[in-house]
Amino acid sequence: MTKPKIYFIDVTNRDGVQTAYLGLSKLEKTMINIYLNEMGVFQSEFGFPTTRHETLYLQSNIELAQKGILKPLRLGGWVRATAKDVETTFRLVPDIKHLNLSISTSDQMINGKFKGKKSKDYILMMMIDALETAKALGAESVGVNAEDSSRTDMDFLIKYAMTAKEHGADRIRYCDTLGYDNPFTIYKAVKTLAENVGIPIGIHCHNDLGMAVANSVAAAMAAIDSGQDAYINTTINGIGERTGNADLVSTILAVTKSKGFMEQYPLGSPIDLTKAWRMAKFASYAFGVPIPINQPGVGGNVFSHASGIHADGVLKDPYNYELYNFTELGRGEPELVETGTRICSGEYSGVSGFSHIMGEMEVSFKDADEARKILELVRYANVEAQKPLVQEELLFIAKYPQIAKQLLTLKPLDD
Repeated sequence: MTKPKIYFIDVTNRDGVQTAYLGLSKLEKTMINIYLNEMGVFQSEFGFPTTRHETLYLQSNIELAQKGILKPLRLGGWVRATAKDVETTFRLVPDIKHLNLSISTSDQMINGKFKGKKSKDYILMMMIDALETAKALGAESVGVNAEDSSRTDMDFLIKYAMTAKEHGADRIRYCDTLGYDNPFTIYKAVKTLAENVGIPIGIHCHNDLGMAVANSVAAAMAAIDSGQDAYINTTINGIGERTGNADLVSTILAVTKSKGFMEQYPLGSPIDLTKAWRMAKFASYAFGVPIPINQPGVGGNVFSHASGIHADGVLKDPYNYELYNFTELGRGEPELVETGTRICSGEYSGVSGFSHIMGEMEVSFKDADEARKILELVRYANVEAQKPLVQEELLFIAKYPQIAKQLLTLKPLDD
């Protein structure tokens, strides 16, 4: 029997973008998917397929996957667990293959959110209807989410999960929606759930009490100890609603670097941590949120030493005071800051300045007409992002202008 493993499902493009006062352009969301793919993340919860302004973005990213540009990353949509939402999903994004269906399951939500209008039996019926509809319409994998799992009665949670399994769910997602769990309670809950239902467990932890990473790791242990694969949800830099979600890089480091962990709880696919630094910096720039100085792996002080004893020790051997090397995170290259004349892309850029920028990246155009067409796309991308594009975004537009055009097309869709 194959030993169960840990997989990562990043939800930056679904949960992260729901953070109050923050957001990403469709091009920025696409770049996030590209970074996740390069890192080796199993799946990106890449958006909301029932939301009209997401449609062209979702279709464009699926097209990138079909072209082999976004592979092997899976692209999964998030929808409410209603048959109507599933039907809308496949009408707007017919090529989507992976879905996560979500509905609240706790007494608090049933009474406080639904105001008693939905009984537990009705919630089960809604979930079954949505799940069967998704499978009938061609979904290759469907995860079923139990929102507010950590405040859900265990007997009902087991019944909910077992019902999902019986109707074709590929995994059940245990959602610590309010960050209410601690590593001990979530281990016990997930172990009970996995042992009683026998289904792979998705783990979705928020950071309201500062334990999202620890809870995610403990829950993954519980799933694997019970013979089931674990699918940890993360966001880049921990960006998410309220106090955020489990940070992707921190969670990967916890799984791969903590004492003896990998020997018992292996990864399902290799992760390339050398992509972490570039990815974290992009997400920080795109969201407009600085990386905390003490953020594991990518914070400014992770490899900084002031104490005489520490400095002496790390100069003799970095592993005296560093648990992992900066090169493992893709760090170490000098960063050049231009202090002279600078030309940046913008919504009012001209052909001359734009050609200069692209020329610095060794990108040339066959003629002025081609340069103007790419420049027009770059202008629109700047209008949407309201900040200069980074090098990777400019290169993406120049390489995939038709995809970029779809990403930048935001208009009300006909029914």
